[in-house]
Amino acid sequence: MNDFVVPYHGQGSIFDDDDIAAVTTLLRSDRHLSSGVERAAFETEFARATGAPYAVSVTSCTMALDLATHLLDLQPGDEVIASPLTFQATVTALLGRQVTVRFADIEPDSLALDPRSVHRLIGPRTRAVYVTHYGGLAADLDALRAVTDAGGVALVEDCAHALGTRYQGRPVGTVGDIGCWSFHSLKNMSTMGQGGMLTTARPGWHDTLRRIGSIEPDADFTPRRTTAGFGAYAAPQPGDPERHAKNAYTHDCTAVRCGGSNAIMSEPAAAVGRTQLAKLPAFVARRRQLAGYLNERLGALPGVRVHGDLPGREHSYHLYTFRLDGAGPGARDALIRRLHHQHGIEIILRYFPLHLLPEWRALGGELGQAPVAERIWFNELVNLPIYPAMQDWQVEHMADAICKEVLQ
Repeated sequence: MNDFVVPYHGQGSIFDDDDIAAVTTLLRSDRHLSSGVERAAFETEFARATGAPYAVSVTSCTMALDLATHLLDLQPGDEVIASPLTFQATVTALLGRQVTVRFADIEPDSLALDPRSVHRLIGPRTRAVYVTHYGGLAADLDALRAVTDAGGVALVEDCAHALGTRYQGRPVGTVGDIGCWSFHSLKNMSTMGQGGMLTTARPGWHDTLRRIGSIEPDADFTPRRTTAGFGAYAAPQPGDPERHAKNAYTHDCTAVRCGGSNAIMSEPAAAVGRTQLAKLPAFVARRRQLAGYLNERLGALPGVRVHGDLPGREHSYHLYTFRLDGAGPGARDALIRRLHHQHGIEIILRYFPLHLLPEWRALGGELGQAPVAERIWFNELVNLPIYPAMQDWQVEHMADAICKEVLQ
C-alpha cells in the first residue's frame, strides 16, 4: 500500500458480483477453460459493440499487434510509420525485423499522429502506418485514411487506450484496416489483468488470425498424391480416436510464413470480458464526469491547456492529460514533484518518446525527429490519475492542488 491521497489505481475498471459470478459459474461447471462458448460469445458481442465485421480475442494487445504485423507481410527494406508518443508495445513487434520504423510527429491537441507529418514521411517503401489514439482521444482518422489510401499503405489502429472512444459518432477501430485492443488491468475494462482483441473487415485476415492465434501455421498446402498413409502406416479411418494428425495425411506444405502462436484467450477471461463490456458505457461515463470537472477547473487557469473532446472526436479518458502550454524547461517537472510529494497525487508520465529509447536510438532514432512530441513530453505534459472508483473528493483535491500551485 502507498500513502498517496490520490493513488494511481491498479485497476481501471470496477469488478463486482456479476464478474465474480461469471467466473464462479464457469469454474463450477465441467466446461473447458480454454477455447469455448464464452470466448466465441465475447468476440461476437465485441464485434457488435464496435461495428467491426470480425473480432478475434487474444491474450494481450501486444499479441494483437504482433499478429497484425504478421498480416502486413513486411519484407526486408520495408518502412512503417508510427507515433513516438505511445507505449512501447505499439512497435515492439517491429524490433528485430529488417524494416525501418519512421516516427512521425503528433498533433498538439490530440497527442496522436499528425497526418501532415505522416504525409511527409510516406515513401515508396512505406507499407503501413500505426496510429495510437493517445489517452482515449481519437486521431484524425479521416485525414490519416486519406493519406494512407493515397500512398497505398495499411492503417493499423492501436486502440489500447480507446475502449469507449468515438470518432464521427462511431467507435474507433474500424476506420483503419485492423484494430488492436487491450483489456489490461489499467484499461477502461479488463479481462482480469490481461487480454486483447483484433477487429477487421477483411475475411481473409480474419481466417489467418484465427489460425495463427491457435497454434496453426500460416502456410501454403497442396493435396498429397496419396492419402493412404505413410508406407506401412495406414491413415486413420472415419470414427477413429483423435490423434492430432491435422492435415498430415492429406496435404504437403510448400511454404511457411508464420509458425503460429498460442494466443487463445481463456474462458474465464472471456466470461469477465462479457460482463465488463456490458458495463463499459457506465465506466466511460464516470471517467467523462471526472474529466469534465477537471477540465472546467483547470481549463480556466492561465497557461494550462486541457485535452477534451475535439470536433467529431469523443474522449473516453483512459488517461487524463493536461499541458503547461509553452512552459520552459523544468517548470513541468517542478509542478509534478510538488503534486507528487506535497499534495499526495501519484504522477506517472505516459509515455517517454519511443525514438529516444536505447533500442530505437540504435536503429537511427535521435533528438529532433519529432519536435512537437519532444517539446510536449519534456516540458508540458502532465498525466493525472483517473478511474471509475475515484471519489469526488479526490478529484476535487487534485483540482484544488493544481489551482494552488499554478496560481501561486
